[in-house]
Amino acid sequence: MAESMKGLHRSYRCAEVNSKNIGETVTVMGWVAKSRNKGGIVFVDLRDRSGILQIIFEEKDCGAENFAKAEKLKSEFVVAVTGVIEARSGAVNPNLATGEIEVRASACRILSEALTPPFPVEENSKTKEELRLKYRYLDLRRPDLQRNLMLRSKVSNVTRQFLSEEGFLEIETPILQKSTPEGARDYLVPSRVHPGHFYALPQSPQLFKQLLMCSGCDRYFQIAKCFRDEDLRADRQPEFTQIDMELSFVDVDDVIDVNERLMQRVFKECLDVDIELPIPRMSWQEAMDRFGSDKPDIRFGMELTDVSDIVKDCGFGVFTGAIADGGSVRGINVKGQGEMPRKKIDALVDMAKGSGAKGLAYLAILPDGTYKSSFAKFMTEDELSAIAGKMNGEPGDLLLFAADKNKIVWNVLGQLRTELAEQLGLIDKKDFKFLWVVDFPMLEWSDEEERYVAMHHPFTMPREEDMDKLDTAPGEVLAKAYDIVLNGCEVGGGSVRIHQDDVQEKIFEVLGFTKEQANDRFGFLLTAFKYGVPPHAGLAYGLDRLVMLMAGMDSIRDVIAFPKVKDASCLMTNAPDLVDEKQLDELFLKSTAEGE
Repeated sequence: MAESMKGLHRSYRCAEVNSKNIGETVTVMGWVAKSRNKGGIVFVDLRDRSGILQIIFEEKDCGAENFAKAEKLKSEFVVAVTGVIEARSGAVNPNLATGEIEVRASACRILSEALTPPFPVEENSKTKEELRLKYRYLDLRRPDLQRNLMLRSKVSNVTRQFLSEEGFLEIETPILQKSTPEGARDYLVPSRVHPGHFYALPQSPQLFKQLLMCSGCDRYFQIAKCFRDEDLRADRQPEFTQIDMELSFVDVDDVIDVNERLMQRVFKECLDVDIELPIPRMSWQEAMDRFGSDKPDIRFGMELTDVSDIVKDCGFGVFTGAIADGGSVRGINVKGQGEMPRKKIDALVDMAKGSGAKGLAYLAILPDGTYKSSFAKFMTEDELSAIAGKMNGEPGDLLLFAADKNKIVWNVLGQLRTELAEQLGLIDKKDFKFLWVVDFPMLEWSDEEERYVAMHHPFTMPREEDMDKLDTAPGEVLAKAYDIVLNGCEVGGGSVRIHQDDVQEKIFEVLGFTKEQANDRFGFLLTAFKYGVPPHAGLAYGLDRLVMLMAGMDSIRDVIAFPKVKDASCLMTNAPDLVDEKQLDELFLKSTAEGE
């Protein structure tokens, strides 16, 4: 039967004591991680969020009643223990912060008993994620997940402190707002008071933070909840958290400066990692040409090489055909893998096809300097040597090529490059390499919608020198946009915003919006801009993704307390779920889903 805490007060968390506390009488509380009855002596590992502390129960010290309680303890019982801190009687445990000490118990209270957990509560659990997420409150007792949540809390606190020192105001923006469907799908909320009308949950605070700049707030930030109804991946959730900011009277360099110093501060205080400033900058075009990605991992080489000029007149139709269709032929040099088994090469070909390629060509330079290739019979020895020379190929190297439209070639080789680096152990997991990617295309053509769409969003400022191309060559216009990339992941992105009416109208026109459509969706913002709007710019980080990388995790689910799974459901609460007909009636709604 559970006992009360009356008269008890916790002295320390479990791992807040050390050898300096020897001789001190303390009261500690937590969960039983492990209990071992050795006959006449009971050893208990007591766990809380700070760590584990060993407790020793002997009847001569704690009395028969307390010793009987100790013998009853099982995994996940919640207990309070009073005793004296001593030097550990057995071998020191170097794997524990408290490995030099133990508490010799004089009293014990069982505050709560527990059923046998459906899986062991242990670090680096091998239990299937579905089961762990169903019992997430147990899963979160694991020391590794608790460290992740503590890291996340510290990142948030350091960010708040830094931005406050830099003159930012923390301001909350609405969760219930107007739907402006340009981009991902909105989550909609029906209104009871306004039948047939809907709010949307924010995909970002974008419009409101721009309005705050119109309001003279000058510098704003918010750790904001955002929502997007889209398919999930390892680093994507239907609800996520942004570190969101906006600044007035600034340009690109000003935003980059404050954010470089923010990241330097966060990594130093949270991980004791020094980030060297300034962070390198790279244009979008250079990133795509060198790495096949606008979020390149620069911790390793294996960069793309364009060999189109060498093969444009060769006898291999796959190469010449791609170039004739306006595409290119590019390759990567996988150093030292010239004798890779054909089975592995075939697996890489399949991977390339899965990324949109028709295939993957290869040229292996054998240790004796001869070539083995999927296209050797179509080329002369001189042409093969020219290709190898352009790619700095040496005996023992494997050269892989993609030939297609640039977008496909970049995508295929960019993904292949990352996959091979993982397979070959080329990535230092403890290395943190930041990069700014700048000068993005303003617009990209959507075959599906048969119009230009904004690569970032329709409020991004074009570069001043590209303004005259909006009418003649909109696809060539570059934006004053910037992404901050860490280890191959985009952790933040932003832009200088449009603050002139005529420029904003022109962008809406290029995007295919009529004046009526633009006013219907964004009228409140456009009206605000008529009353004096300062030049402004901003940036938002994905907090979940940033903490995931800092914690060395592979999924953002490991740094979110209660995440959803890939179908956007919560296994613990069974959300989303059916609701009463009465609730639907009040909202003037009727479900058309089959089987209900």
